[in-house]
Amino acid sequence: MCFHPFNRIFHWGPLTALGIIKVVAGTTIYCSELWWPKSTVGGFINSACFFCGFGLTLYNFLSSVFIGPGYLQLHWKPENENDILYLQYCEVCEGYKAPRAHHCKKCNRCVLKMDHHCPWINNCVGWANQPYFIAFLLFAVLASMQSSVVLSFSLYHALYRPWYIYYRIKNVPMIHLSLHGVILTVFALGLAVGVVVAVGMVFVFQMLAVIRNRTGIEDWILQKAIHRRSDSHEVFIFPYDLGRKENIRQVLNWSLQPLGDGIHWPVREGCDQYTLTKEQLEQKNEKKERSRIYSIVRPVSGSWFPISYGFGTFFHPVCTDEPRLKLEIGDEVLVTRWRKYWLYGEKQSPIIPKLKGWFPRKSAIELTNKKLD
Repeated sequence: MCFHPFNRIFHWGPLTALGIIKVVAGTTIYCSELWWPKSTVGGFINSACFFCGFGLTLYNFLSSVFIGPGYLQLHWKPENENDILYLQYCEVCEGYKAPRAHHCKKCNRCVLKMDHHCPWINNCVGWANQPYFIAFLLFAVLASMQSSVVLSFSLYHALYRPWYIYYRIKNVPMIHLSLHGVILTVFALGLAVGVVVAVGMVFVFQMLAVIRNRTGIEDWILQKAIHRRSDSHEVFIFPYDLGRKENIRQVLNWSLQPLGDGIHWPVREGCDQYTLTKEQLEQKNEKKERSRIYSIVRPVSGSWFPISYGFGTFFHPVCTDEPRLKLEIGDEVLVTRWRKYWLYGEKQSPIIPKLKGWFPRKSAIELTNKKLD
């Protein structure tokens, strides 16, 4: 759950991100004053640019956290009740999922135009906060690039200070850093370079998503839609791709305010509001047809690294943050995904709410004669 503002910020993700920002910014400001003091014109411009980049990074980061992606109201249903035939029902929110909305297990709500749940902001990236999230990524990369330059030159001049003094070289910055100062500068430089690389990659992926007007989830839906039609050579038209210029305008503008209401979307000619949701329902039905019932023959603790099921299961954990199921002998699970050492499914119980997750393959056997409801 991440609804309350304090719960959103007091989480390892935002606190770690704020810690990285503080270390890099604080060390950069200190080294800038030693290397290029604000008393000079160039130093003033350098410091002013960094403060702007740092401030915009912090502002857009906090906006991404607190504004949030926008949640679909509970018990939502379309104005025309006949349209519910084209929509999936969310049992948690007790309402239908609007086009482009998906349920987030961590936020425990249906999110408007959900792209993904980001642990660094302890929130989803979606319709309302995607512009702020992209701006945060951009300014974080730019500010970190400047920090990398400042910290690199400061460290260089600090390490060569004895050489400058010995040969009486003038007109160079005489930077003195203690041992702790050198260690902190190296650490901050490593963080800054890491931000440039890691956050820069996320920024590129987000911009590609904006240009295509597709979220990460919709990318996966589109891939499956194309695969389903590979034999018939039928072409699936993604309804929200309006061309690069219009796609960008849908998300990015000077005010960073999202367009529309997050429920109704402009679509391409020949498509309607439910083109993608109809495809999702067809994919879900095919998934149900492929599902199989498994019976648990050995108890499952719910551990992520269960050594009791052999080294194969232990050393091949599923690379996802999806939950692991705790199961008892005799439990039945509707399995929808298979891995060599793991299975993913939904525990069948008339009393307990739906529990989905991964469990070791060796703990269960398939009930070949069991029919699905």
